[in-house]
Amino acid sequence: MATPILNGIHHLKFSVADLDRSLAFYEQAFGARRVEAWDHRHADGSLYALILKVPGLGTHLELRLDPIQAARQAGFDPVTLTVRDRSALDEWMAHLDAAGIAHSPVLIAIQAWLVVFADPDRRRLRLYTQETHGPELPPDEASPWLAGD
Repeated sequence: MATPILNGIHHLKFSVADLDRSLAFYEQAFGARRVEAWDHRHADGSLYALILKVPGLGTHLELRLDPIQAARQAGFDPVTLTVRDRSALDEWMAHLDAAGIAHSPVLIAIQAWLVVFADPDRRRLRLYTQETHGPELPPDEASPWLAGD
């Protein structure tokens, strides 16, 4: 029997401790926009999740209120986002600096370069270049931004 075919990713979901704080971060960091028509509410009307459109992500991002799970994910890097090349990383670092978001320097990864930063729940987000390098560049394994890899 053949494996059925997937049609891509419907959406990503991140547990967060504070919806407003996380919404503000993703708006500032990525230019995300909330789709209020898709807010998730309990029967009593209380809000428990937001859906965001994130330019260039290729799918939606759900921010789900779940402080316990958010705390468990601190330091974890659930998604690595692609950027064109080293110059794109420089643009991102300038953007993050202007937004007051702490980030790593450009790091040497196994195949390419990356920059790491954290969201309000300390979940690590990675920007990884499509531009690659050769084996002559050893990865920055000692970087605290990569601890736990």
